[in-house]
Amino acid sequence: MAQWLTGEVVENYAWNSELFSLRVRVPRPFEFVAGQFVRLGLAADGERYQRAYSLVNAPDDPVLEFLINRVHDGDLSPLLHRLTTGQALQVSQPPSGFFTLNEVPAGESLWLMATGTGIGPYLSMLQTQIPFERFDRIHLVHAVRYAADLAYQKQIQAWVDAQPQQLHYQPIVSREACEGALQGRIPALITSGELEQALGDTLTTTSQVMLCGNPEMIRDAKDVLADKGLAKNLRRKPGNVTVEHYW
Repeated sequence: MAQWLTGEVVENYAWNSELFSLRVRVPRPFEFVAGQFVRLGLAADGERYQRAYSLVNAPDDPVLEFLINRVHDGDLSPLLHRLTTGQALQVSQPPSGFFTLNEVPAGESLWLMATGTGIGPYLSMLQTQIPFERFDRIHLVHAVRYAADLAYQKQIQAWVDAQPQQLHYQPIVSREACEGALQGRIPALITSGELEQALGDTLTTTSQVMLCGNPEMIRDAKDVLADKGLAKNLRRKPGNVTVEHYW
């Protein structure tokens, strides 16, 4: 049964008016596997609101971090958006989820594809040595609507600079032109070959793909990947495509 810890906000960093990173300190060591999630909870107006959010921080980081998009008609995210340093919120323990590299079979290349805040689990994974030890080539693909939604750019670039032969990053912006970014949707860019061309690599049955974010992206990407011979990864039948639905 999940237990609740009382956490304290260390920082509420705004990437833009809607997208923010919440950093939270909890009173005891917090063990998790990169890719897992917890629930954040707050009470307001006599009601208790809670929702699952992936951990962005490295597993050995004592401060927990979450990438959150404010949903204006949502119950919890507007409350989280207003939190300031020193305020309290509830964090569930233990963490949950199987969207981890432990569940991904061996392969030559690892493609981490996300929309929006779905990049969060990958940021945690890339702060460990696991992907770098297991895969020759790692491609981080982040699709958003606007360039302002491309969070953690400096951190990602620092990782790429440290591992230029192994780690590659490709942003995708759908609603405006952005230097260095592709334009469109992930499934269409796979179909056209533009994504593979931009990353200088090919999606084959020696590739492992993780999909996280918008359910429509995941559904359509699974279909186009299946056309390339990349089947969904299941515990009872290992494949090439591991998915996490964000809502």
